[in-house]
Amino acid sequence: MSASDRAPLLALGDLAWDVLAKPDTLLLPGGDTTGQLELSGGGSAANLAVWSARVGYPTGFSGKIGQDRFGQLAVLDLEAEGVTPHIVTTDEHPTGVILALIDHTGQRAMLSGQGADWYLQPWELPTEALQTARHVHLTAWSLFSDPPRGAALHAAQLAKAAGATVSLDPGSFQMIQQFGRDSFLHLMDQIPFDLLLPNADEARAISGESEPHAMLGWLRERFAQAEVALKLDAQGALLGLREGAPIHVPATRDHVIDATGAGDAFGGAYLGHLLRFGDPLAAARCATDVAGWVVSRFGARAPIDEDLRGRLARHEMVAQGSHAKPEWRE
Repeated sequence: MSASDRAPLLALGDLAWDVLAKPDTLLLPGGDTTGQLELSGGGSAANLAVWSARVGYPTGFSGKIGQDRFGQLAVLDLEAEGVTPHIVTTDEHPTGVILALIDHTGQRAMLSGQGADWYLQPWELPTEALQTARHVHLTAWSLFSDPPRGAALHAAQLAKAAGATVSLDPGSFQMIQQFGRDSFLHLMDQIPFDLLLPNADEARAISGESEPHAMLGWLRERFAQAEVALKLDAQGALLGLREGAPIHVPATRDHVIDATGAGDAFGGAYLGHLLRFGDPLAAARCATDVAGWVVSRFGARAPIDEDLRGRLARHEMVAQGSHAKPEWRE
């Protein structure tokens, strides 16, 4: 089956512009300094869609933008990456902007403006695209307020009823804490997800546990219907599958320059590879390799280079030489 014949992955949620700022020195009140700055397409769901497409799986994106030049450029950027856009536009709100402040270790703090992506309504969803998708991905950024919560919940129900699998990225440990752990768990119970993609901070905020295996065990017990891919930054990833013991996948040794978007890149590469070849362990190895490449560059969607092409080609050759199932959970 060719890529064009497979039902797509559809990511729903935030499409915005990232303003990346990495100061050369500390930012002082009233002061000035130099640094590295970049403006690029962003948003957690949109980033994941780009990386799913980059690993070779047909991918679409559904979201809302303003009727402005930034919105038009964001859509063109998705199309250039091979992502099919299902976009709603509005003149009531501008396209979203996210500020990422990056420190000398490559770690980032994010400030997310509430742009048009926060106002997606259920009746604006691309019903046909949801009902013909192989897989639908949501992020918690579509859940912390309503709208767009109603749209996200409706999208998950539509897709699931049509036979799609669903994944969820819990999004932000700080937002989970502000929302309230019990309230967030109640919200998660309304989403028929088959795969959970938290990072360590998010898993800690949800589970109340502090050690990775304990966090994974709690999540697997609490959400028995779902598999878990726990992202552990420099420690790689920990897989909790339906059968067998947890599987640790080590991180690469890439030098960290900017961690922005690494979790989204892991998620997109994991889902895209998993849907292509049906092997969770191979998908996790591909995803950690992609995440390592991302943190060693500036920005969530650095231009594809020969290093990335080589990494992806190696994972594809291994997968094509194996006897993995052609589809996940068919």
